[in-house]
Amino acid sequence: MTNKIIALISLIYCSTFVSCKHEEKKKEEESTFLVTSPIRKDTISYSEYVCQIKAIQHIELRSLERGYLQNIYVDEGQYIQKGTLMFKIMPMVYQAEAQTAQAEANYAEIEYQNTKALADSNVVSKNELAMAKARLDKAKAELSLAQTHLGFTDIRAPFDGIMDHFYVRLGSLLDEGELLTTLSDNRKMWVYFNVPEAEYLNYMAHKDEQSSIVKLRMANGAEFDSPGKVETIEADFNNETGNIAFRATFDNSKGLLRHGETGDILMPVNLKNAMIIPQKATFEVLDKKFVYVLDNQNTLMAREIQIASEMSHIYIVKSGLNEGDKILLEGLRKVKNGEKIKWKFVDQSKVLSDLNHLHAE
Repeated sequence: MTNKIIALISLIYCSTFVSCKHEEKKKEEESTFLVTSPIRKDTISYSEYVCQIKAIQHIELRSLERGYLQNIYVDEGQYIQKGTLMFKIMPMVYQAEAQTAQAEANYAEIEYQNTKALADSNVVSKNELAMAKARLDKAKAELSLAQTHLGFTDIRAPFDGIMDHFYVRLGSLLDEGELLTTLSDNRKMWVYFNVPEAEYLNYMAHKDEQSSIVKLRMANGAEFDSPGKVETIEADFNNETGNIAFRATFDNSKGLLRHGETGDILMPVNLKNAMIIPQKATFEVLDKKFVYVLDNQNTLMAREIQIASEMSHIYIVKSGLNEGDKILLEGLRKVKNGEKIKWKFVDQSKVLSDLNHLHAE
């Protein structure tokens, strides 16, 4: 009986000892913090600019004659081809004018032919023939004008495009020049954005084919599937804002973009030998960025840094860090300034690789 009690006590002691050792090891692992160092490498950052998206052709369709709107042959939002009949203004008055002008032209033609026959026989003078020819030319010009006015009663699409909503309804009495609708050719889009003077100068100093290729982030945060190209820059700066307007062209063959949308242009900036740190290694105090730097006594010291550029999961550091500095990577909320820690070094290339993999997922 005594032996059984001793064996039981030994078993309990061993279990407790193993458990305590495991807890101590776990606590020691938890209190060991990961640190890393900034790295320098060539990279590409993106400057963001608010933009306005315009169709490469966007026009107003207006009535060229006064009259009642007799027919509408298209619908709002419809894609139509060049030459498609869209609207018809009641043509009766213009048809009557054209018929009158045609009759006048026919009469002038007969009169001219008769006068010419008499002039050939020296019955009438050449001046009288010239007067008959002038009356014929005038009648033909009036006929052409009447036919033009009649043609204006048919309003056709000047190019392939998408209809906007109607500003008038069937049967409306239209005045000359009244707005009917708008038409947009969205196969290509012009995207306008304003660039500050300093950034414009940097762009021009390093301008090449690659820097002209830009991306478009749409209003829902998604990136447009086709890149664009900066094709033109306006001549003058805006004196009030200090900006100059750029225009990039995007292929829109799938028709996703529409006239009047907004978004953000992402313009690449090539950074040589940039200092890079993970965003998660930083914390913020009163809109200022800080990192914990480990000194030779394994003590953490908070240090303010200046950010030159921000990307999806990394910062480009402008100042405040040296390449060999060790910075706290994780557990920033578990420590305080001036605290000594146990640490384990992690190469930042592995950290960035893990971040890229996580970001891709």
